[in-house]
Amino acid sequence: MKRNPTKLLLWLMFLSDSVPFTYEKSMREQAIKLMQDTRLIDGYIKYFTCQCLFQFWSVYVLCSAQNKDAVRLTLEQIDVVKRMCNSYEELELVTTSQGISDSKKIACLIGIEGGHSIDSSLATLRMYYDLGVRYMTLTHSCNTPCVTGLTAFGQEVVKEMNRLGMLIDLSHTSDSTAKDALHISKAPVIFSHSAAFSVCNHSRNVPDDILQQLVSKRNRGIIMVTFNADVLACGREVVNISTLADHFDYIKKIAGPESIGIGGDYDGVERFPEGLEDVSKYPYLIEELLRRGWSETELKAVLRENFLRVFREVEKRNRNWEFLFQSFCQHICLMLSCTHGRLLTL
Repeated sequence: MKRNPTKLLLWLMFLSDSVPFTYEKSMREQAIKLMQDTRLIDGYIKYFTCQCLFQFWSVYVLCSAQNKDAVRLTLEQIDVVKRMCNSYEELELVTTSQGISDSKKIACLIGIEGGHSIDSSLATLRMYYDLGVRYMTLTHSCNTPCVTGLTAFGQEVVKEMNRLGMLIDLSHTSDSTAKDALHISKAPVIFSHSAAFSVCNHSRNVPDDILQQLVSKRNRGIIMVTFNADVLACGREVVNISTLADHFDYIKKIAGPESIGIGGDYDGVERFPEGLEDVSKYPYLIEELLRRGWSETELKAVLRENFLRVFREVEKRNRNWEFLFQSFCQHICLMLSCTHGRLLTL
């Protein structure tokens, strides 16, 4: 039977066009289905734009408020977050990993960006915890006791956050501060919105030795990869989903897929990769990672499970007898010191 070469050519052209389209459609549907089944946790969003089902509200006050009214301004922002969560029925303020798992709404936690918000006071840190704060970035762009390596007070902050069960966030810290905190902390830490220094040598990004320290048996923390184009690109004009995926791939190679989360920084910065301009575009990142060979198990961990593992480990520490005993001793010493002071004044 003779075959019509023209028809055969047209059929081959049709297949060459339609197969990639079908493949792309299938991959995108897989990404959307994966995100529907695995409720995304974004570790860093400043304002209410997120379509994910869990997010941290990042409470931030300018460094110009340091040593002035930083505590008052921080309390006012915490108050705004709480009133907002009470005002919108789709939001639910939670304070535990179990609360995240149980919530049928958009579960919300509060984080503080910058140690200047505690005004060098462990008592203020404890009060923030009582108000629902569950992570604090040790420093932002201010000169705090945690900015260029941990001072004695900075070390006490890390220990107290461990005791409370508060996540320690090392984004924005110097390398020396990050290394000190990783050495001292008895609980896993997070980088709430950073990327890989070896892909883009920006000061906000994490070098290989710290990535390896982060996932050591001693810590087992995570880096939540930012979407901030300036941090991802190192001056390149074109920043797209592929640029961001390069950071995910590199961190996976150095530290493993169990070390990665998402910290989009939406409404925190002005420029995002092409194709990720807003929170509706999350599935495009997942689609790109699927295309690069990431498994669904790895991506479920990135979307949610890695963060929950870290949060649960941090919570366990405040129930640890070692920390309870240390806290008891500190309170006894404080009482004795106060009593001694009163006796001297009699």
